[in-house]
Amino acid sequence: MLALAVSVGGCVVGPDYHRPDAAPPKDFRSQVAPAEAGSLADLPWWQVFNDKALQGLITQALAGNFDLKVAVARIEQARQQVAVARADYYPQVGYQASAAREKSFIPLPQLQGNVTYNSFLAAINAAWEADVWGRIRRTTEAATAGLYAQEDVRRGVMLTLVSDVAANYFLLIELDRQLAIAEESVTVYKGTLDLFTQRFEAGRDSKLGVVRAQAAYDSSKAAIAALNRAITQQENAICVLLGSYPRHIERGTQLEQQAMPATPTGLTSDLLQRRPDIMQAEQVMIGANAEIGVAVANYYWTVGPVRRPGGGRLGLVQEQFQHLEHRCRPHRPDLPGGSVESHRQGPRSVLGREHCAVQEDSDGRVPRDIRCAHRAADTGYTANCARGAGEGEP
Repeated sequence: MLALAVSVGGCVVGPDYHRPDAAPPKDFRSQVAPAEAGSLADLPWWQVFNDKALQGLITQALAGNFDLKVAVARIEQARQQVAVARADYYPQVGYQASAAREKSFIPLPQLQGNVTYNSFLAAINAAWEADVWGRIRRTTEAATAGLYAQEDVRRGVMLTLVSDVAANYFLLIELDRQLAIAEESVTVYKGTLDLFTQRFEAGRDSKLGVVRAQAAYDSSKAAIAALNRAITQQENAICVLLGSYPRHIERGTQLEQQAMPATPTGLTSDLLQRRPDIMQAEQVMIGANAEIGVAVANYYWTVGPVRRPGGGRLGLVQEQFQHLEHRCRPHRPDLPGGSVESHRQGPRSVLGREHCAVQEDSDGRVPRDIRCAHRAADTGYTANCARGAGEGEP
């Protein structure tokens, strides 16, 4: 029986994983420049952001963010799960020993009342399962896929963390610029209020101009208070990403001096191999596919030699040997995510994730001239507001 098990040990039940065919478009929508091999994602973040203060914040976030630490801990947990799955390849040995001394009262004349006796137990268990149907190999394959999926989760957390720190930092310096404009407006509105007050006291104007100037001045002061509150909240949000307590955030280059980095388009086919969420979805599908093999293997017997020396009482040691153990599971096994048929629908979820990835990438590739025109319009509007505040309202 053992020779037969070894001879068919190469049999692995269950389907083998095959990557689903994907046909991404040749170009992204709203793509201005032609596709090229290089991509913005290929550049390290310290070359994308030239602000020294921002680089320091990102470094602190990568070292202290709690979500990233959790992702790293889950990677170690998945690595240990792989070791647990691989342990079934080797023989399992266990032992047990105990000793006891007891005194009991037995109401028999020939035993004279109390009887003292000793009890000893010694047991050794040795078992090994022949991986006839590939159950252990499929289990190891599923655990390895889980490890790779956690690696992709960590990459996704790092990518999200860097982008969130950068986005919140730019929003912070944008609020600083808005605060500077509001403080300048307060100075202008104060001068306008003094002017209309002097004209009213001199009898050359009505009190309506004074009331309007006072309202504009009070509104600008209220805007400063709201901006200071927003800046404090933004700094606190960045501190959460850094994994530190709320504190002041150092600034570097001002908003109007920031330069937009070059954004090479890259190839659409590289997007599927770069995004961590797509790679994680594929590893989850690989693990589910391997779980199908485990479920199919559980239909059959588990064969392996087992040696179980037992124990005895009153100083006598008894040994019991059982050379082969057969277990039959005629029931239909259940998988963590549903039945076998539901796990075979995994490729559809990965292809759906791919379409979402292309859509998100296309949304971010709005032509630069549109963004520049929008930014120029905002700049002109801000300048007109400041100029109008300097002239005052009649």
